[in-house]
Amino acid sequence: MDRLITLAHGNGGRLMRELIDELIVPRLGDLLLDSHADAVALDTIAADKKLVVTTDGYTVQPLEFPGGNIGSLAVHGTVNDLAVTGATPHYLCLNMILEEGLKRTVMERVIDAFADAARQCNVKIAAGDTKVVPKGEGSGLYLATTGIGSKNSSIDFCASNIRNGDAILVSGSIGDHGTAVMLARQSFGLSGEILSDSASVLPLCNTLLSINGLRFMRDPTRGGLATVLHELQSLSGLGILIDETVIPIRDPVKGVCEILGYDPLYLACEGRVVAVVAADQAELVLARWKAINSGLNARIIGHFRAQPKQVVLKTSIGGERVLFELEDDPLPRIC
Repeated sequence: MDRLITLAHGNGGRLMRELIDELIVPRLGDLLLDSHADAVALDTIAADKKLVVTTDGYTVQPLEFPGGNIGSLAVHGTVNDLAVTGATPHYLCLNMILEEGLKRTVMERVIDAFADAARQCNVKIAAGDTKVVPKGEGSGLYLATTGIGSKNSSIDFCASNIRNGDAILVSGSIGDHGTAVMLARQSFGLSGEILSDSASVLPLCNTLLSINGLRFMRDPTRGGLATVLHELQSLSGLGILIDETVIPIRDPVKGVCEILGYDPLYLACEGRVVAVVAADQAELVLARWKAINSGLNARIIGHFRAQPKQVVLKTSIGGERVLFELEDDPLPRIC
C-alpha cells in the first residue's frame, strides 16, 4: 500500500526527520549544501558581479502533466527568471507545503524531477523547509522557491532601453505548457500528445549576451506572450505591431484552443524567451538560437513603432486588431 503524508510529518519531530532523511535528502544528494543547518554560508560574489535574487510559488494542478511535474517546473521557472536578466543561477531555496494524504510515491517523483532539473541547470540547494497542512487545504503539494545568481555589472536589460523600430522575437512555439496542463486536467473530454515546453532557457539567453543591440528578455509564463507584450508597451511608451502569420503555434495547440475558445497568445509558456533587439541584429539572434537547437521554431514576430501606443495584431487576412490586456485568468493554477 502506498504510504501517505500525515500531519505528524510536519510537526518537527521524528516523522518529519524521517521524511527529510529517507525521502528528500537521498534524492537531492550532492545538490544539498547542508540538510541539517538552519542557515548556510554562500560563496562571496566577485567584485565585478551583481547579486541577482528571484522568488516564486508553484501551485500547478495537476501536479504531474505531460512533459514535467511541479518539481521540474519549479526549477525551470526559477532558473529562467534569473536567466532572462542575464544572470547565471547558482543556488535555489526550496519550501514544500504538503497536504495530509499526499501519496509518498507522488512526492518521490516530484523530488526526483526537481533534482534532475537542478543538476541539468547546475544549481545547488542552499536551504529548504517542509510544512504539512490538513487534508482539503493544500491541493496535494505547493512549492515555493528562491533563486540566487550573479551577473556582470555591465548587464542592464530594461524596457527603457527599447527604441522605435526594435524587433521582437520569440524562441519557439507558444502555448504548449498551458495546453498540456489543460488536457492533463481531463475536464474537457479531450486528449492529445501535447507536451509542456518546461525547460531551462539559460542557453538561449547566454548566447545573446554578447549582442550589443540586445535590449530586453522575458519568459512568457502566466498570461503568455500577449501579457509580456502589454508590459513592454506600457514600460517603453511605444506601440507594438505583431504579425499573426509568423507567430509560432503548433497545430495541435491551435486545434485545442479553437475547440475550447482559448487564445494561445494568452497561454503560459515555461521554456520560451521573448527578446527585443535592434532590428539589424534580429537575424543574428535567430542564427544563434538555431545553432543551439536547429529544431527551434524561433521567429521574428513584430516590431515597436511610435503610434498607436497599443499592442496591435496584423491578422492573417490583412487587417489589424488591438490585442487587449488580460483581465480574467483564462486558466488558473497553470504554474
